[in-house]
Amino acid sequence: MNDIAPFSRVLRPLTVVALSGLIAGCSWFSWIPGVGDGKEDEESLEPAKLVKFTPELDINREWKANVGDGLGKKYLRISPRVVADRIIAADAYGIVAAFDRFSGKRVWQTQFDKVAGKGFSITGFLDRTDPSFVSGGLGTGEGLVLLGTTRGDVVALSVVDGSEQWRGNVGTEIGSVPVIDDERVFAQSIDGKLTALDSASGEELWTYNSQVPRLTLRGTSSPVVVNDVVYTGFASGKVTALRVENGEPIWEQRVMLPEGRSELERIVDVDASPLVTGSAIFAVAYQGRAVGMSLRDGRPRWEKETSSFLDMAEGYGQLYVVDDEDTILAIEQSSGEVVWQQEAFARRKLTAPLAFSNYIFVGDDEGYLHAVAQRDGRLLGRVKVGKGLRSNLIVADGVIYASDNKGDIHAFKASLR
Repeated sequence: MNDIAPFSRVLRPLTVVALSGLIAGCSWFSWIPGVGDGKEDEESLEPAKLVKFTPELDINREWKANVGDGLGKKYLRISPRVVADRIIAADAYGIVAAFDRFSGKRVWQTQFDKVAGKGFSITGFLDRTDPSFVSGGLGTGEGLVLLGTTRGDVVALSVVDGSEQWRGNVGTEIGSVPVIDDERVFAQSIDGKLTALDSASGEELWTYNSQVPRLTLRGTSSPVVVNDVVYTGFASGKVTALRVENGEPIWEQRVMLPEGRSELERIVDVDASPLVTGSAIFAVAYQGRAVGMSLRDGRPRWEKETSSFLDMAEGYGQLYVVDDEDTILAIEQSSGEVVWQQEAFARRKLTAPLAFSNYIFVGDDEGYLHAVAQRDGRLLGRVKVGKGLRSNLIVADGVIYASDNKGDIHAFKASLR
């Protein structure tokens, strides 16, 4: 790491895996709540001002609803899910609700736990007073809504009425979305384990262990299942393909090798979910690079130096990446060449990109929803949504759904002027 500017993009999501001897005497950690005095160069961290442009797209709110108290103070990202005619959303404190996705009318609401457990959370140092405990979600499928907790629980609720169906435990905080594929649920925890659970009972079927560095970003890659193979990224900088029936490795490919003398410089987490399209799989590492690989054997097809911990999107034969300086990159899927980049959102702490139709949508930490063109990255539209956007945006039938940091769910439609 050459300077602190890119690293400021991820002040909140750091996770210390081994505390002893790492923080002491290290001025880099002065900005972490509860560790240093919190002083930093505020001017260098100020978000870029919103630029003026001629809008080509109108973004209009369809409805707004609320689920609980939002995401808390632990840099959680809990994204809503669409299931048939419903949208399911949750807050960080155990409240889960289903809404009619066309009107925003509440269908059901439940609270599966009222307070955080007494178990120690590795990431609790970020804000010890925050009782939030939902750390992974939402996952849906097979009639279930899935959430992960800081206690290592995987909780399965009925999509029909929110009633609890089963609860399993993987031992340590779950840092990503639990993913269901027919008979199995896959949950990745921050100790480097990917665990498969029985989707009918929550019983553990198998566990795959990977090595975890001393210092990692907060969160983990969400697994992706394709044709009886589960693909996921790890904090070691590797992407691994495993057989769904037994967790046996098929291939493993390093996206980035840790480099540098300090633990901070050696962070190379693959926190973004792998993106599969056709015979290719794409991955990106923090302080590393984006890589296009063969889905069959993981063999690299191209590499492009960049740094990101957010999920990617694809369209127009391009891969869309939001890097750690909040630049949106369009990368040619076949070659790894950068087609265009949009730098207007520097330090605005963007969400992962959402690509649909001819557009890319991103949210930012001040609560704005932005639209740019997939073809060339030009600014198309902007609207103020809520109290900050961190969770992934989703789309269904042309309606964009955004869950803000304070617990409000927003539905928008975009139309050309």
